[in-house]
Amino acid sequence: MTSIILFAPLIGALVCGFGWRFLGEAAACWAATALLFLAAFLSWVVFFTVDGPAQHIEIMRWIQSGTLDSYWSIRLDRLTAIMLVVINTVSALVHLYSVGYMAHDENFHDGESYRPRFFAYLSLFTFAMLTLVTADNLLQLFFGWEGVGLASYLLIGFYFRKPSANAAQIKAFVVNRVGDFAFLLGIFALYFLVDSIQLDNVFEATPELATTQITFAWTTFNAAELVAFLLFFGAMGKSAQLFLHTWLPDAMEGPTPVSALIHAATMVTAGVFLLCRMSPVFEVAPYAQNFIIYVGAATAFFAATVGLVQNDIKRVIAYSTCSQLGYMFVAAGAGVYGAAMFHLFTHAFFKAMLFLGAGSVIHATHHEQDMRKYGGLRPYIPYTFWAMVIGTLAITGVGIPLTYIGFAGFLSKDAIIETAWATGNGFAFWALVIAAAFTAFYSWRLIFLTFFGAPRWGHGDHGADYHAHAHPVHGGAPLVGTEHGPFDDHKADHHVPHESPMVMVAPLGVLALGAVFAGMIWHNSFFGDHERMVAFFDMPEHGSESSEARAGDAESEAIAETGDAPAEAAAEAAPEEDHAAAAEGSEGLGAELGGAIAMNAASTERLEAAHASPIWVKLSPFLAMLIGTSLAYVMYIRRPELPARIAATNQLLYNFLLNKWYFDEIYDAVFVRPAGWLGRFLWKRGDGTVIDGAIDGVAMGVVPTFTRAVNKVQSGYVFHYAFAMVIGIALILTWFTITGGAE
Repeated sequence: MTSIILFAPLIGALVCGFGWRFLGEAAACWAATALLFLAAFLSWVVFFTVDGPAQHIEIMRWIQSGTLDSYWSIRLDRLTAIMLVVINTVSALVHLYSVGYMAHDENFHDGESYRPRFFAYLSLFTFAMLTLVTADNLLQLFFGWEGVGLASYLLIGFYFRKPSANAAQIKAFVVNRVGDFAFLLGIFALYFLVDSIQLDNVFEATPELATTQITFAWTTFNAAELVAFLLFFGAMGKSAQLFLHTWLPDAMEGPTPVSALIHAATMVTAGVFLLCRMSPVFEVAPYAQNFIIYVGAATAFFAATVGLVQNDIKRVIAYSTCSQLGYMFVAAGAGVYGAAMFHLFTHAFFKAMLFLGAGSVIHATHHEQDMRKYGGLRPYIPYTFWAMVIGTLAITGVGIPLTYIGFAGFLSKDAIIETAWATGNGFAFWALVIAAAFTAFYSWRLIFLTFFGAPRWGHGDHGADYHAHAHPVHGGAPLVGTEHGPFDDHKADHHVPHESPMVMVAPLGVLALGAVFAGMIWHNSFFGDHERMVAFFDMPEHGSESSEARAGDAESEAIAETGDAPAEAAAEAAPEEDHAAAAEGSEGLGAELGGAIAMNAASTERLEAAHASPIWVKLSPFLAMLIGTSLAYVMYIRRPELPARIAATNQLLYNFLLNKWYFDEIYDAVFVRPAGWLGRFLWKRGDGTVIDGAIDGVAMGVVPTFTRAVNKVQSGYVFHYAFAMVIGIALILTWFTITGGAE
């Protein structure tokens, strides 16, 4: 069954890539879609039936070289099952949605076949991601990791005639190579230390890694810390964490179904999956864990601030993805991997629905992406409206406080915020709470600008003139481009927005079910109930530490009453004690890892402290959501002139956020321009002056001069040649006379 799940997308890619000429475009595309639905159905069967220790399903013997002996095999455990469900469900729905979305594309000429290529890329992307999450060794995982990078390159630049799409695909590829290089170094380090790349062997060796020193870059490091940092740097690139995030918004150049696939369930979640998969290593690397918490919290805050002022509907959702990934990394850094996977699981449903809903809006408005040119669309596309409202309710965390009743994001996001408080890291906790308020603001701003107010997409009696609303809506900022070309106001006069076909609306309905119910159904299994979580992930109860932590519930309740964070003292512990405790807490984790994740005593204590967090902590994300939603309502419904006034009075801050903290400009000045200057210098001076100059000099100067000199010697007179022979014989005799013929 798992082999069918893995290879069904690959077969679909081959059918669409090569077989469409025999089957026809429509048949090939529907075949690929049917194969994805088969994989999705089987993934749910596996999800509900997998239990116990990890299963190893060998496919073939792959690479053998010295002590390196790697099989291509499937590792089936709870973590794999979760990812199979997420990837295949979203991918199948994206395939179905794409049948309608890609039916007529203005970027391609009449008679040009582009749909089979698009579906082939989608299926190839899915196969690469499945290879990644089912990997039983690090080399196989890296193969899928790079395969996802290749497929994303092809999909982001699918509109290959657009220079912006070409630039975006190169940017995504190059930025990810930075992280991938660190990831590869981490794999090399593990092979050097453990003499194996099999996951089970690596997990068994984690106690030794925690007490081993290794020299890297002329400095000595703790082996576990070094490996954890290198693996995390790889995850930073793939999951678009701060400093390696710049590729993510530009990836919007691909068709909207690509955005849903990349940003909801597949590529960007690969980094989170890597941290959870390698949890035994991170559990013995407290420095790396603390660093991950800071980076994740900073990413969540940064992306949320940028999302406040973006005007492109897809870019708003893209920065939302970047922010939500920051939440997941905070939970993974805290060692509460169940909370990280919980938010990954729920996020896939509502974020895919938001992206596909945005695609439906773009489809309805004739490929317009600027939200300032929307307005009043609710009666024209009602199904899309309700789908995006449900997605917004989920991502902003709407629910009944202090209960387990609410939309998916209400439970998973709150779990991470409670976990951040339990770490004792005040920066992380408040950054996530503030980001929750910002998330509510920009999410409802998107809804209000798109579906409410006077129409800004037409003229005359049909709708209010756009130019009369541009400045009040958003500070008079310059208009942005669109996915399929510039907006044509004249065209809008003759085309009323329309609901998308059922083949595009149906996937939204399916994803809405996940956005509403996924959190409530699986909250206890992922986070809410410790015993159920242990059983769900088949986690080892290593030693008696976890039970001792649960025995301190009375103390935790006392902490909850006082509001003191439980990890403040632990944060001040000496590094040696941290590593000693980590090594001791990791005993037995490798051999008994079994189902999915490992949590040492410190991580278990943080989980229990999160459960016992005070009421004000549990209420903080809900209150933040109310504040953000209320501000969006006031600014874009009740008093739509306020955004322009605020932008005008805070022009520096507004431009700072609109330009994404100037990361692109800084990178351009620090990396791109110097690299361009060096390239031009090597081209003009190195290649042109030195290499070409040397060759031209030899060919045009030295050789002709030498030739002319030789020509003079070749006189044609016999007595000249005889004289030269006599001189030569005289020199030889002189040499033998002086040396005596000795060598």
